[in-house]
Amino acid sequence: MNSHTPTPELEWLDASGSPQRSQWRGSMPAPKRLRAVDDGLPADTAMRWASEGMGLVWQGDYHQAHQLLQALDRRVAKQQARTPLPAGLTERFHLGRKQQAERRRLLGRLLLPFEAGHQLLLRRAPDPAPAAAALGPAGLPYLLPLRDWLGMLGAYEWWRQGLAVPQLGGARLHIGHGVFAPTRHEYLDLVLEAPLPGVPGVVDVGTGSGVLALLLARRGAGPLWATDTEPRALDCAQAHAKQLGVAIRFEQAALFGHAPAAGLLVCNPPWLPGKVGSALDAAVYDEDSRMLRGFLAGTSAHLAPGGEAWLILSDLAERLGLRAPGQLLGWIEASGLKVVGRLDTAPRHGRALRADDPRHAARRSECVSLWRLQPA
Repeated sequence: MNSHTPTPELEWLDASGSPQRSQWRGSMPAPKRLRAVDDGLPADTAMRWASEGMGLVWQGDYHQAHQLLQALDRRVAKQQARTPLPAGLTERFHLGRKQQAERRRLLGRLLLPFEAGHQLLLRRAPDPAPAAAALGPAGLPYLLPLRDWLGMLGAYEWWRQGLAVPQLGGARLHIGHGVFAPTRHEYLDLVLEAPLPGVPGVVDVGTGSGVLALLLARRGAGPLWATDTEPRALDCAQAHAKQLGVAIRFEQAALFGHAPAAGLLVCNPPWLPGKVGSALDAAVYDEDSRMLRGFLAGTSAHLAPGGEAWLILSDLAERLGLRAPGQLLGWIEASGLKVVGRLDTAPRHGRALRADDPRHAARRSECVSLWRLQPA
């Protein structure tokens, strides 16, 4: 777990009218206006104020705040359900993302006031100390959206219990707040199945939790180098490497960093092109396919003679109309690469089986591939 960088302090008046100053630690920009509220606030009034861009600083019972958040969520869902669904999958996808962003903005305006040292002094509030460690030191009071806080509580439980990964012999990975969890295991099977090149050296580009580097170490590949731009991901991956006794050199860097030429370059970039609206979005959306195209463009320069690059990618973007058919192959060829092999598998995660998922029509025929690439 790692710290967020707080914004400058915000000024607001508490329920007694006394002036307060708090840092902002939310995942979105801070509201322009703040108002202290408590258990007497009607949900319809809260919805109206939140829609007007006001941040609602909660001064009442903690569980009542949770109930208000649920009431706001129901109202947002009811409003959004009135919007007719477009016929096309691409239009449905863009509408869904727009509605998700609006829901995140509205629900993110119900705020909890934390004191210095991560103290939450609301009635019936849980002990915040364990989960709040993800925010780093707190020498000053700060405001945090209740929705963000609930996400941190869930992430803390996930981290505490661990995620069992069968491909690692059942080892449990402890995924911290803001790090993407490898819950989709089908692509891990592809990494175990693909034949290793006979040239030493592995670079895991965008390592995240470190699961791919750990799988390759389990197969005897190495030496291992792993990069990521996100400090929280590197902290998480380093902890996993230490836990499993695997030697990996980590570097905070985009793409290949300062890694030496290697016999195997592996990358599992975000699978959908799109703008990033939150920290976890960065694990799903790759704006303008920058990471994907950057990996392909830099492969030849970072690959040792006789080596291979493995690109792990779903074709969901093509099925949703977000990437044109054949565009990926065009990028591969434009980067001076050729396809020497490809392993495919069908998704096994729950959303692929849910008919009520708005992307079900695309997910049910989705294909996840490991592309084996070499210089042409």
